Amino acid sequence: MNQTEQPKQPLVILTGPTAVGKTALSVALAKRIGGEIISADSMQVYRGMDIGSAKITKEEMQGVPHYLIDEFEPNEEFHVVRFQEYAKRYIRQILDRGKIPILVGGTGFYIQAVLYDIDFTENGEDHTYRASLEALAEERGAEYLHELLRRVDEPSALAIHANNVKRVIRALEYYHETGQRISDHNEEERQKPSPYRFAYFVLNDDRARLYERIDRRVDQMLAHGLIEEVRALQTAGCTRDMVSMQGLGYKEILDYLNGDLPLEEAVRILKRDTRHFAKRQLTWFKRERDVLWINRPDFANDDEAILAHMTEILESRGICTKPGNL
Repeated sequence: MNQTEQPKQPLVILTGPTAVGKTALSVALAKRIGGEIISADSMQVYRGMDIGSAKITKEEMQGVPHYLIDEFEPNEEFHVVRFQEYAKRYIRQILDRGKIPILVGGTGFYIQAVLYDIDFTENGEDHTYRASLEALAEERGAEYLHELLRRVDEPSALAIHANNVKRVIRALEYYHETGQRISDHNEEERQKPSPYRFAYFVLNDDRARLYERIDRRVDQMLAHGLIEEVRALQTAGCTRDMVSMQGLGYKEILDYLNGDLPLEEAVRILKRDTRHFAKRQLTWFKRERDVLWINRPDFANDDEAILAHMTEILESRGICTKPGNL
């Protein structure tokens, strides 16, 4: 390192599929290394969406500061660019306090955006083209626009929900302006070296146990009032076309409340789709570079053993010091 080059700031990432047990482990890790947690979850950011998002409670936080929890209303727009902006600000604040930032959550693209500081800057704007796309969305519907995107940039269509019309339009605009797929641009950005000195942990479990945990979590959500939570959101004006209400647990229960599905079928679909979601998350993380897999069976499913292993890696990378030297 030359004299003008600044040492990279530390960053810890703890991710993995839904229901694998990230929450409790992340709090224990934060307490051990002097960390504070930034949620990398696309749903826990919304107020009033607690049960369906499996949001961490104040008690579960055990005094560890958490960020990007309950910061937006369900009708507000929240996406990867906004996440990156907020996360980078919180990382600076945490580092300024002499603490270690820990990104925790299962939204892989959000993590990637911060870890590799992906540039989402738009090129020159063609307002005429944007207006034509907006008119198409109004006349033909969000699904029609999403299909246009799929034809020119299938990876982006897979990553962006059809109801997120603004993001779909932005991806189509980028292709129109540059002739390049925005997914390719983002992939190129991802190849940049990270500005952080980091450890990127992916927590996993064997598939049968993970699927069992998912089914059990859905049953617990229902027992804890998921239907009442979705009904309250609906009463407050939340509709199925909002990005927030496309989250697992919300769209299925809305279908039940609207009379489109019997409850038993809605629950079956929710469990099935959550299992599929976990599988897609694992596929995403397997494509990522620089990840450190933490497989629960390798540690006899013992969080304390996992914690000791993670801490040892962080010490070896100079991200944290030994407990006696904190």
